[in-house]
Amino acid sequence: MSSVTLDSISKTYGSQTIIPPLSLNIKTGEFLSLLGPSGCGKTTLIRMIAGLETPTEGKVIIGEETVFDSSSQLFVPPERRNLGMVFQSYALWPHLTVFENIAFPLRCRKVPTAEIELQVETALEQVQLAGMGKRKPNELSGGQQQRVALARALVARPKVLLLDEPLSNLDTNLREEMCEQIAKLKGQFPMTMIYVTHDQNEAVRLSDRIAILNKGKIEQLGTVQEMRTSPKTEFV
Repeated sequence: MSSVTLDSISKTYGSQTIIPPLSLNIKTGEFLSLLGPSGCGKTTLIRMIAGLETPTEGKVIIGEETVFDSSSQLFVPPERRNLGMVFQSYALWPHLTVFENIAFPLRCRKVPTAEIELQVETALEQVQLAGMGKRKPNELSGGQQQRVALARALVARPKVLLLDEPLSNLDTNLREEMCEQIAKLKGQFPMTMIYVTHDQNEAVRLSDRIAILNKGKIEQLGTVQEMRTSPKTEFV
């Protein structure tokens, strides 16, 4: 697992500034939530960490490795950052079985077949989908599909796990169930987790610390207790 450091990163589209210069340090092994309303920049921020968006300025450092530096035009592509990511839309390949969806990152790394089988079966058990490896995504419920996406993100043992609104497409009961699943996995896997959400209940339940975003800026960074007892702004 690794720390993540954002050093004065910003993002502009033409004349529009989405994220003004922002610095943030996520500690090794920490569960940090980026909490804020739609359009506040939280998804843009996590996509810049992942390498799916290129910052306009600044640095992104994962562990001891700088993966983006605007001053030297350094850009490490997403597949070389050793990150796992779970998307809001699940992003499963419909033509592949559950097993093959989860195995994909391991095949990309040319992991031996026997090891792939063991790791995928273990991942299926960890997300409570044992025995479902031969099914296609369209044979699963929304909650089960999101568990497949979670297993795929975890199977390669990434240094950092990024979760972008992973529960927002689920109904209330499934959201509660998946929140419990993520809380359980948080205890099982020693890794840094960054979680994007607009739901303060999810953030409060899961996080070690929360960064509250508003219009691309961090209004406050701290623990749940600090937010409750010492809010720094009216927005918080």
